[in-house]
Amino acid sequence: MTKKTRKIFIIVAIALAVVWALWVTFGSNDGVTQKDISYKVVDSTMTTVDFAVTKSPDATARCAVKAMDESFAVVGWKVVTIGPNGKDVGAENGRTTTNRADLRTDTLAVTGIVENCWIVK
Repeated sequence: MTKKTRKIFIIVAIALAVVWALWVTFGSNDGVTQKDISYKVVDSTMTTVDFAVTKSPDATARCAVKAMDESFAVVGWKVVTIGPNGKDVGAENGRTTTNRADLRTDTLAVTGIVENCWIVK
């Protein structure tokens, strides 16, 4: 292999590595993030989970929220829809809103979390 061919090969390999790194970093982001705020175990049949969702104000998101027992088994689960909102709602010009999910549980939960959120297309 000549020096020129080797140099072209290295440049192409670096360019592909940069494109791949950018795709891994930004390509899987669908424009929504979530953060657990708090939970409250009301009794053996109900747990509430408070969480914040950051998304475009005009987008609709869905979030999977779950309650778990002491062995981390899921004892309650619900998908919550967070619809579009005005820029005067929540924080960051309407990008971040707080939400509450009331989960019916099969047995006593010890924690509640938001597992994942996604944008509804």
